[in-house]
Amino acid sequence: MSGTLFIVATPIGNLEDISARALRVLGEVDLIAAEDTRHSRTLLAHFSIKKPVFSCHKFNEGKRGDFFVSEMLAGKNIALISDAGTPCISDPGSRLVKAAADASVTIVPICGASAVTSALSVSGFDASRFIFLGFLPRGKAAATAIFDASAASDVIIFYESPKRIMRVLELIEKNFPTAQICLCNDISKKFEKIYRGAAADVLEELRQNPAAEKGEYTCVLRAPSPQSPIAQDAPSLESRLVEIMAKKSCTLKEASTILFDTQSNEKARTARIEHRGHMSKATHSLEAGSNFLDHEKARQARIEHRGHVSESAHSLEAGRSFLDHEKIPKKEIYAAMLRLKEMFSHAP
Repeated sequence: MSGTLFIVATPIGNLEDISARALRVLGEVDLIAAEDTRHSRTLLAHFSIKKPVFSCHKFNEGKRGDFFVSEMLAGKNIALISDAGTPCISDPGSRLVKAAADASVTIVPICGASAVTSALSVSGFDASRFIFLGFLPRGKAAATAIFDASAASDVIIFYESPKRIMRVLELIEKNFPTAQICLCNDISKKFEKIYRGAAADVLEELRQNPAAEKGEYTCVLRAPSPQSPIAQDAPSLESRLVEIMAKKSCTLKEASTILFDTQSNEKARTARIEHRGHMSKATHSLEAGSNFLDHEKARQARIEHRGHVSESAHSLEAGRSFLDHEKIPKKEIYAAMLRLKEMFSHAP
């Protein structure tokens, strides 16, 4: 009979957060797979747990996984732990879990500390639906990752290092000025602190804190999707997508592309017509000026020409503005597509 793989959550800071069940399991298993053996031995020694400890980190997880699976198939029980919190959440372990599942090994979670759920619980935001991004990509790609995630959920969670947190908040302030933040620093540890407010307010508070670069950060961001200026009585995006699917006999994804590409924009069309009209008048006034021998009349025609060119440029720019701001954002169409998918999945 094969053994069991236990996914054991350990404290993210305060050792009192470990559960009695976690201690029992760690004391009963045959061996322990740890992200960092030196770090984990300190934890185990504190609780007087003496078991063989083997490394299982992102650089050796693939090869070491075969060893762990063979041990479990031989009947041994293994506990997987990370340096802090619940394994496999932005930590190594998922490849080992998959290998164990593929080998039909029993896998049991031992619940406990997690920075994600801890930060959510104190945020005050509606956490019935959220997206976890782990550690954000570097540079401007961080804002893109948040923007893409906000299409599917108002609440977004991510981890960040103390060295980069201010740069990320500056990106949020620039791209999501109305977003509300609950920023948790060093949860359950020495420098524990929670910051709340808009990115600008949190940034100011961070800059005034000499310990701001101490401890890791978990950020909970509430960034509601901007509402497009569609009339109150206009049909919902969902109904428009369903109508396109029915008329075109196409998939939901194809319908979303059609909806975005074929949006009417009367104001932009009108602006382009005005632009052509002003350009025509500008050309006419320039030709008229060249026909006048009277210098005063020619000067007046040139002034009229410049005025028509200016109005033409203004109307063209207005048309571009309407195209940019009055189209339904792709993000909103994508969010409607996700809502429809969810509705379809629950349909009888």
